[in-house]
Amino acid sequence: MLLLFFLAGSTFAQKNEKTVLSNTDLIKLDFTALVQKKTLLAKDKTLQPAYKELIKNANALLAYKPVSVMDKTAVPPSGSKHDYMSIGPYWWPDPLKPDGLPYIRKDGEVNPEVKNYPDKNNMPKLCENVYILGLAYYFSGNEKYAAHAAKLMQVWFLDTATKMNPNLNFGQSVKGRNTGRAEGVIDTRQFIFALDGIQLIKKSKSWSKANDKNLKSWFTQFLNWLNTSEIGMEELNAKNNHGVWFDAQAIAFADYIGDTNEVKKIIKRASNRLDVQMDNNGFFPLELDRTTSLHYAVFLLNAFNIIAQVAEKNAVDFYNLQTQSGKSFKKGFDAVMPFLSQKEKWVYPQIKPFHYTDAYALLLRGATKMNCTDCNEVIKKIAEKNVELLLTNLL
Repeated sequence: MLLLFFLAGSTFAQKNEKTVLSNTDLIKLDFTALVQKKTLLAKDKTLQPAYKELIKNANALLAYKPVSVMDKTAVPPSGSKHDYMSIGPYWWPDPLKPDGLPYIRKDGEVNPEVKNYPDKNNMPKLCENVYILGLAYYFSGNEKYAAHAAKLMQVWFLDTATKMNPNLNFGQSVKGRNTGRAEGVIDTRQFIFALDGIQLIKKSKSWSKANDKNLKSWFTQFLNWLNTSEIGMEELNAKNNHGVWFDAQAIAFADYIGDTNEVKKIIKRASNRLDVQMDNNGFFPLELDRTTSLHYAVFLLNAFNIIAQVAEKNAVDFYNLQTQSGKSFKKGFDAVMPFLSQKEKWVYPQIKPFHYTDAYALLLRGATKMNCTDCNEVIKKIAEKNVELLLTNLL
């Protein structure tokens, strides 16, 4: 999957800019749309470049070795490496203290120490790879992609010697302040995309009924931890993008394990968040206050986008649902769209480049679900000469 990165407030692409692989543009799959694209693949030559790019990337991933929470050298406070651990990305040593403790916050500036805790890097990369391998298997029927995706999931989630415990007790800890924070819950949002990949391989011979049962059991336990732990409850009650991403994760996991009552409860809760968090212009003030505000405006809408897709599976049109005060996901999308198309210049803080590829999911679903007539053209402008290679063509 070839992607481009861009600067907010400038032209879409910079000359001689390299294409890179990233997990920032992962898009929750519309399985109905996938069936249609798979049918068209043999007939529509315009889809072939994207398909070949997908297969090329999937072939490269066959050399990617399984990773697990056991790979870290640091041991979490529990004494078990099976517990996931990360540190807060925006927290730095205090230069006024000899030992740097307690750490102080620098919003939008990532402390390179986060790389010393490989769970934070390994987990999203693994999820991205399972997603790509699942798509490669679905479109090609080649068992080797399903087999590798299954192996990656088995090592991280299922094997006794290597599996992650279903909790985030030690996510985004801050040295000198705590051993884990509610903010760490957002670390596992990429699980959503790994589960989409697994849905694509569930009929392959490489994904057994036992694997399916055990993975559903793992996510049942994890969802229970989210809904009952002190950390989970604090994140659920977050008033900014963290609360919305809590709902996006919870609804995806509830949908995966077949808990329709939980899905309905989350849809209602997410609609209430629109009332609380959105202003009358369709913006989210707590995101506009961030130093990378365009990123966070899109980031939050991407979470609502996932909620809308699961809601649609459950006969609720969350894309156009209006709250009593007139708030809606579509209103938020319409508010940010002029800035994604660059018809208007973003005037809020954005201290580092905004990656326009982060908006692919919004643009794709905007075109198909919210009558956005400009969305496909904006995708083309972002991708420029690489538009035929984009995975969005197959989604």
